[in-house]
Amino acid sequence: MALRKICLYPDPVLREETREIEKFDEELKTLVADMWDTMYANDGVGLAAPQIGEAKKVVVIDYKGDRYVLINPRIIASEGSVRNEEGCLSFPGIYEKVDSPERITVVYRDENGEEHRDEHDGFIACVFSHEIDHLNGRLLIDRVSPLKRQFLKKKIAKKAAEKK
Repeated sequence: MALRKICLYPDPVLREETREIEKFDEELKTLVADMWDTMYANDGVGLAAPQIGEAKKVVVIDYKGDRYVLINPRIIASEGSVRNEEGCLSFPGIYEKVDSPERITVVYRDENGEEHRDEHDGFIACVFSHEIDHLNGRLLIDRVSPLKRQFLKKKIAKKAAEKK
């Protein structure tokens, strides 16, 4: 398959409204395969399609060898709150402590169109929540305090300027 370029903040595609997947065809399977290759090449745990420039409701997650393909996922229940340090491939080198649901129930289809309903707790619930947030244009930077957000935006702009 193919490695795709990771879109970095503030790329506008990260905020775009994502489209539901209606066809479970070879094109979708190719996108999913590219997402796996790209995620693994960048040492990620999860990757959402907007992070590779595709405004589609597709996520891949590999947590401790358990692999998930989430097509059109929705969190239908969540409870509790836990604070974890999170990173994001669209924010390289940035790790922040953020609050996430402690337990979630999620419904989705896999790449073959089969329906799933899973319950997760702990860190994997945070990973699911983080990746599904991407499909709704919600980013890591949105989950920190306004002061911290301002600091991170300056840090990101400085890194971008150094690369030019």
